[in-house]
Amino acid sequence: MDLTPEDVLGDGGLISRRLSSYESRPEQLAMANAVAAAIDAGEHLVVEAGTGVGKSFAYLVPALLAATARQSEEGKGKKVVVSTHTISLQEQLIARDIPFLNSVLPVEFSAVLVKGRSNYISIRRVKAAAERSNSIFGETEELRQLKKLRSWASSTGDGSLAELDFRPLPQVWDEVRSEHGNCLGRKCPTHSDCHYYRARRRVWNADVLVVNHALFFSDLALRREGANILPDYDVVIFDEAHTLEDVAADHLGLSVTSGQFTFMFNKLYNDRQQKGLLLFHNLVEAQKLIMRLRYLVDEFFEQVLQWREEYGGTNGRLREPLKIDTPLPAELQTLAGMLRMHVPKVRAEEQKIELTAAADRMDGLAQSLKGWLRQTLDDGVYWIETTGGRRPNTKLVCSPVEIGPALRDHLFNEVGTAVLTSATLSVGQNDFRYFRSRIGLTESREEQQGSPFDYQQQARLVLAREMPDPSTQPREFEAAACERIRHYIAQSEGGTFVLFTSYRMLKACADQLTPWFTRQNMKLLCHGSGMQRTQLLEQFRKHDRAVLFGTDSFWQGVDVPGDALRNVIITKIPFSVPDHPLLEARVERIRQRGGNPFMEYQVPEAAIKLRQGFGRLIRTRTDTGQVVILDPRMLTKQYGRIFRDSLPDCRVVIEGAPQTTRHDHEY
Repeated sequence: MDLTPEDVLGDGGLISRRLSSYESRPEQLAMANAVAAAIDAGEHLVVEAGTGVGKSFAYLVPALLAATARQSEEGKGKKVVVSTHTISLQEQLIARDIPFLNSVLPVEFSAVLVKGRSNYISIRRVKAAAERSNSIFGETEELRQLKKLRSWASSTGDGSLAELDFRPLPQVWDEVRSEHGNCLGRKCPTHSDCHYYRARRRVWNADVLVVNHALFFSDLALRREGANILPDYDVVIFDEAHTLEDVAADHLGLSVTSGQFTFMFNKLYNDRQQKGLLLFHNLVEAQKLIMRLRYLVDEFFEQVLQWREEYGGTNGRLREPLKIDTPLPAELQTLAGMLRMHVPKVRAEEQKIELTAAADRMDGLAQSLKGWLRQTLDDGVYWIETTGGRRPNTKLVCSPVEIGPALRDHLFNEVGTAVLTSATLSVGQNDFRYFRSRIGLTESREEQQGSPFDYQQQARLVLAREMPDPSTQPREFEAAACERIRHYIAQSEGGTFVLFTSYRMLKACADQLTPWFTRQNMKLLCHGSGMQRTQLLEQFRKHDRAVLFGTDSFWQGVDVPGDALRNVIITKIPFSVPDHPLLEARVERIRQRGGNPFMEYQVPEAAIKLRQGFGRLIRTRTDTGQVVILDPRMLTKQYGRIFRDSLPDCRVVIEGAPQTTRHDHEY
């Protein structure tokens, strides 16, 4: 008899027989049944499930049952891809959830974590790099790492970066990693032992593939050109689906950086150290061309930066192709031609393919640069970014203004079933239209399952009415916000996240409040102070009275269950300011269609992010605490109701008013 989700997740089901403490969750079972129905019908499903529902089991169980179903006509089950945004969720799925279900389900299946090719070491390339190490590496640390990598390559079982106990220098890893243009395939003497091809065989034979959104959309971009990274699949499940638009936009555009040129030229010919591939082959004319190319690159990016300073406004956006006449693309292709002409003169197959791969990279850089300069991407927005100090890294970027049409045509109209899930997909009163319209999902089932947590008992929401309006009185608001932050931190005696919408305000508040924190003997941790996010969270969990000031990345994907976090202060409604070129272009597009960008885009986008911020507080059934929102627009503006209706149903306290519930208080 075919198993159903209820046979696994329900009372008396397979999991409850294994775990005596297991309690079936109606919300989880309802979601699992919806996923099973969508897969069975070959339909798409948008399903919002609140914190604590157990989303991963709710989609994994029906997915695994579908993957292992033996259908008489096809003779095989469905191939399933599960895509997540964060590494932590990937690791949870592959290391914990899937192995547990494998031990419980009476069916056999295989699941594989899919990594990009560049994560794997090439046994052939590391050996070749060691043989010519004196001509390509000039630093002692580079040579030390190469020796360590060669030893590791023959002993590792996985062969991927994740198993390394150190992080190799980019220039070292670039010489030894597996890459498409530098592979002999079956002709390679190490093909049978190749870590990448072993992983690839597992991927092609697996029932379930776990990937991240970045890899998924890299594959989708390649599929538009007739290539692929992943095998064909029948079902794709996107967890953390609220991030899809941004990740897809990153991978369906293109970017070229000044650092790419520097990195590639140093690899070919480092005149200072007298190292590189061109020296190894004694290609004197090519060495001279590298020196000319360095000059051309510096000249080109100087012109780019000058244009940005004079005409690029505040955000570096280009409204029309940049009028810079540069021979750089043509000279890059000339260098590629020189390398290819030398290939027949080389005996060793190993050296031939290194030269060919270098030529392909040059051609690729030339094509990307030409594409950006000529603005060849249909419906694209183009801009210039700069990062760093005295010698800034300049990035030339383009992205589709709207990714919906591409996802509609190349994903949703191609795959049988797409399931999109997150705790935050709807806006206001259960409205999924914003999310679906942004990603081009024109037709789907919709399902909403609330959290099993008792927010009325576990959380309260504090709203501030008597605060300056941050849009019209920014200085006054910031001063008042500092006072309120101090008040509410003192109230909970630490254990607080303070979420900011800008690093500038975070730093200003941190500077002003540091003396107070010192007097209170309370640990203050600041995002952007040089410490990694994971280190900041470790420190926060370790100190009972710690306070963490965070910006964008702390609004989502951060999990601190228990008493360590008992207070979340949200300084402002997280409206995106449309000064970024891509956001600016999206706003303009809505306006051109006769729409209202603020209500159609900025409000719904901010509502979803506000829900993410609120969601940091309650992570388990025993968590308690409060969320404070200092922005008075939650109460004073008409659109404030959309934000209030988007948040969980909890006790609401309006500052200065008696405590009440959201059911019996009129805003």
